[in-house]
Amino acid sequence: MDDEILDQSMLVVYQLVSWIASVAIIFGGVVPYIPQYRDIRRTQNAEGFSTYVCLVLLVANILRILFRFGRYFETPLLWQSIIMIITMLIMLNLCTNVRVATELNTKRRSFTDCKDEEIKVPKRLFVEFDWNYFWSWSRFVDYLQCVVAFTVLTAYVTYLLLDSVLFVESLGFLAVFTEAMLGTPQLYCNYQNKSTEGMSIKMVLMWTSGDTFKTGYFLLTQAPMQFWICGLLQVCVDIAILFQVYYYSHYPQKPISHTTHTTSAKAL
Repeated sequence: MDDEILDQSMLVVYQLVSWIASVAIIFGGVVPYIPQYRDIRRTQNAEGFSTYVCLVLLVANILRILFRFGRYFETPLLWQSIIMIITMLIMLNLCTNVRVATELNTKRRSFTDCKDEEIKVPKRLFVEFDWNYFWSWSRFVDYLQCVVAFTVLTAYVTYLLLDSVLFVESLGFLAVFTEAMLGTPQLYCNYQNKSTEGMSIKMVLMWTSGDTFKTGYFLLTQAPMQFWICGLLQVCVDIAILFQVYYYSHYPQKPISHTTHTTSAKAL
């Protein structure tokens, strides 16, 4: 009798831990972007956040969803991809609105002596297919058009080659490898700016903790090999960004006057 009670208790604990882990996997990936979203809304300055982070995550999660048609993996990972796609679209919408508003305010200041002249912000559209402005469009709908076009194209190719084991495995590797490169746009953005100002440190810390937890989850649930290998790579990139935070805060590469904004608070 005691053994049955113990077994039932262990089963309940196991189910509870599994449920908590599943919820953490589904929603844990979007938590790091909450402080970044709030910082951008508060300061109306999106320069410190690279929108290419959104591009990387959109591509990675779309490919991961398609990968599941060829090789099954845990359902929480599927929901994680869906929630992440929605989150990245919300981030893109905010960043686009802030950037357009900033450009408009700049033009207003430059036309102070010409009040009769109409103020216009140059429109950069997806349908123009100008690679000089790729992922720097003026409307959120252009980003949506690009995402939909990419999804339809990759879904069609996946449908045609779904019976190919080599293609399916390559698709899975490409999906998780793209996600593993998540931090590289931010890493490069920080390197170009010679500063981490405007980037949410909380976001990067949550990236690191989340990626560590996620990699452990992949190992424990025996997810496909591509998942945990690229998870380890992702943790390494997060650590490199944290090193940038330390380095640029202790060894500033720019004059202080360059990083002062009248409408934004410092991130560090």
